[in-house]
Amino acid sequence: MNKEFFEAVKLLEKEKGVPAELLCERIQQALITALRNDYNKKEVVFCEISMEQKTMRVWLRKNVVDVIEDEDTDILLEAAQRYQSSAKVGDIIEIEMESKEFSRVAAQTAKHVIRQGIDEAKKGKLLEEYSQYLQELVTAKIIRIDPVTGNAIVDISKGEAVLPKSEQIPGEVLQVDDLIKVYVVDVKTGKKNLPHVMISRTHPGLVKRLFETEVPEIYDGQVEIKAVSREAGSRTKIAVAATHDENIDPVGACIGQRGTRVETIVSLLGGEKIDIVKYSEDPKLFISAALAPADVISVEIDETATNACHVTVPDDQLSLAIGNKGQNARLAAKLTGWKIDIQPESGFFKTSDTE
Repeated sequence: MNKEFFEAVKLLEKEKGVPAELLCERIQQALITALRNDYNKKEVVFCEISMEQKTMRVWLRKNVVDVIEDEDTDILLEAAQRYQSSAKVGDIIEIEMESKEFSRVAAQTAKHVIRQGIDEAKKGKLLEEYSQYLQELVTAKIIRIDPVTGNAIVDISKGEAVLPKSEQIPGEVLQVDDLIKVYVVDVKTGKKNLPHVMISRTHPGLVKRLFETEVPEIYDGQVEIKAVSREAGSRTKIAVAATHDENIDPVGACIGQRGTRVETIVSLLGGEKIDIVKYSEDPKLFISAALAPADVISVEIDETATNACHVTVPDDQLSLAIGNKGQNARLAAKLTGWKIDIQPESGFFKTSDTE
């Protein structure tokens, strides 16, 4: 019986992709649960399954007594000595159980719980696998698109995930069988204990991971991404810095020869514009760089407020610094974490504060 049992477990491991040790653990607990029902759920039944030694042992633990007070837990001395000749009153003895001793109900229950345990083990394995992708970049294949909601159902690893319309890049047209890059925002247990993978194409983390993939200097740790601010489908600003070697140009490394690296990322994002700026510990230098492509004359820190400043730009650069509908200034503020007030050199115009 043991041989057949362990062969079946190995077969399940191969077919379901769940480790044999985990299956044994689930089956062990299932048998205990099922068999204890015959003893009013009292802790008298025990089970031990060893995949390594190919052994399965099921036994009862009984209290040796003169007078039985609980038939589930007690055994008389004379009966106990049939199993263990040295037994005496007050001892706890172990009685090996044979499969033929299992009640029909216990066997049926064990079968059900085993099936349930295997199913849960598969879900747990899948959740563990998906968790490896947390906050990472993965390639997904579009299986279908909901014509009503616009949500895209994608194939990711060994299961499916939903890319909501709200997490798709605005203006992007997705089609069945397209291969797209998505960012795994979160992985958690959803309905029926199935893994729920939250993915996005609008998250700033997507851009960060794409640069790590395309720029060897970032992957190797020579260049570090300090901050990313993004309005998906339109524009992204990314701040980078050299980590150790001052001779490395972090902006140039991200752009690549003739812009090849950044162009690859722009293409993967459907033409989204990307501004790569050099990070600085000096907030004045960082803010000036963040407002690119506009030129900045000066940055004055507002001592009366927290992380607030006044920026002066040439009159002919004002609209460029602010950007279309305030986008450039808004992204610069998100990138730096500073509240930025932009004004022209002449002082005749002043924008409202941008956060």
